[in-house]
Amino acid sequence: MTVNHLPEPARPSGVVQLPDGTHVYAENLPASYAGPQVVHQHIHQAAPDKTVQRIALGSGVGAGAVAAGVYFGPLLVGALTAIAANIAMLAVLALVLGWCVHTVVKSVGSPDAASAVKNVRKARRHR
Repeated sequence: MTVNHLPEPARPSGVVQLPDGTHVYAENLPASYAGPQVVHQHIHQAAPDKTVQRIALGSGVGAGAVAAGVYFGPLLVGALTAIAANIAMLAVLALVLGWCVHTVVKSVGSPDAASAVKNVRKARRHR
C-alpha cells in the first residue's frame, strides 16, 4: 500500500492517479505518461456567412475564394445599403419638390386659371 504524501490541492480534480498507483498533480504529469486522451469537441452553429465559407473550404474551394468572400461579402452589403439609401433620399427629394411645385402653382394661379379648371370639370361631368 502506498502512502500519498502530496498535500490536498485546492481542487480535488487536479490530482491524477497513474497506472502504477501513484498520485501526481495533473500539471506535473511525466512526459512519458500516455494515458487515455479525451477529446472534447464542441460544435457550434456559426453565423450564416461563416457557415458558407466553412462549407466552401470543406468542398475544396481554395482559400483565396474564401478570403474574397470574407472581404467582398460585407463590402457588397455595404455598397447595396448605400445605393438603397441614395435612392430613398432621391425619392424623398422628388416628393418634396413635387409638393413645393404643386403648392406654388396652386397659390399663384390666376382667376382665369380657376375658371379654366371649372370648365374642364364641367366638361368631364357632361360626357
